[in-house]
Amino acid sequence: MVNPAGLYDGAPVGMSQAKVDLESGLVHVSGQVDWDGDSHVRHATLEGQAEGALEHLVTVLNEAGSSLEDVLQLRVYVRGELADGMSQLVPVLARHFGAVRPALTGIGVASLASRDTLIEIEALARLREHA
Repeated sequence: MVNPAGLYDGAPVGMSQAKVDLESGLVHVSGQVDWDGDSHVRHATLEGQAEGALEHLVTVLNEAGSSLEDVLQLRVYVRGELADGMSQLVPVLARHFGAVRPALTGIGVASLASRDTLIEIEALARLREHA
């Protein structure tokens, strides 16, 4: 189990920020959101929340022994119609991933973990030593 200090503590609901499968060398990262340690959204905009979720993703990946460069797949859940947020979201993803270009699925949803949460990003990555 990977549960970096300062991120949402999922223990009360039975979840971890990530699980590492040493046999396959894969890191399965739970959906990351722009929450502080008390489960409050830090930014009001989709762009700000995307940056915050990616910041948390980096924290989880680093603790697991991985990095953004090792991400194989992303699933991005956006509250509302996905197309409405693409102009804000694409530059943020491109800035963080650049030439890495993981497989990506974007999904518009009716709701997320809190009413103020606009985006959630989950990932599948490989461990650095399996790269």
